[in-house]
Amino acid sequence: MAKILISTVPFGEKNRFPLELLKDKSIDYTINPLNKKFTEEELAKYIVDVDALIAGTEPITDYVLSKANKLKHISRVGIGLDSVDLAAAKNRNIEVSYTPDAPAPAVAELTLGLMLSLLRSVHISNLNMHNGKWDRIFGRRLSEIKLGIIGVGRIGLRVLRRTRAFGTPEILLNDIAPNHEIDREMKVKWTTKEDIFRNADLISLHLPLTHLTKNLISKRELLMMKKDALLINTSRGGIINENDLYNIMMDGYLSGVAIDVFEKEPYKGPLIEIDRCLLTSHMGSMSEDCRTRMEIEATEETVRYLSGLKLLNKVPLTEFKMQALK
Repeated sequence: MAKILISTVPFGEKNRFPLELLKDKSIDYTINPLNKKFTEEELAKYIVDVDALIAGTEPITDYVLSKANKLKHISRVGIGLDSVDLAAAKNRNIEVSYTPDAPAPAVAELTLGLMLSLLRSVHISNLNMHNGKWDRIFGRRLSEIKLGIIGVGRIGLRVLRRTRAFGTPEILLNDIAPNHEIDREMKVKWTTKEDIFRNADLISLHLPLTHLTKNLISKRELLMMKKDALLINTSRGGIINENDLYNIMMDGYLSGVAIDVFEKEPYKGPLIEIDRCLLTSHMGSMSEDCRTRMEIEATEETVRYLSGLKLLNKVPLTEFKMQALK
């Protein structure tokens, strides 16, 4: 009987179909018994003797894979691959799949919610009210600002299209492969990252974590921004240098920042000291429908592999090449 480790949690909480699918196929599975994100050492311990791994963002390193003496397939619940050593997997003939489209709507909607919260200081007003302080704070409307989006792929494009419901903000876009079909839908300006840093009132990041984007925004870039700029990261931790961000904000720069992803999770760093920093716990994909779709797609892919069928969501070669450049 094939054995699967489900390392990501929660799993099957809102919809048990993925677990029923494994039961129907008589596949023996174990859900992360620690009910938290595995460390490298913990995953190395639990991955021994499993045939497939249904994974979250835990570190799937060369060391971990060296302990996985039977592993032949990794099915990533989500899109980010920075936690998976793709070269090490390839060297061990381990297939890797992911679910790139499933989380996009939920992440886009959370991003939009964070935009509105920052623009109207909802997080600050909530904190004030809980502390017995009544303060009617002036804010800005989305249609009245200059919006910068860096990374206009699956999620960034959804964010962009959703802004249309709020009017017509001036929009600055940056992507390594500009999609000029967007120009037919909306009035946008494709430009450099530096132009966005200097001129946008609100900047939203939608990028993978690669050698090109690691510490993409550090002290230099933060100081380029308007002093009252707003910044959102719902993509990957490590793209913003968290220490530089903390120091800049402590000096009074930036009106507000919203961060859903961190270099080390769970996050316990100094940004929690700053009230105008809105922090969420990597919950971008955690809508019931999107999380369920991610779990089902990842499980179906693992079942396909164990059944000897063609994989439908294999990680493309371009991702292996990109990671190899790190």
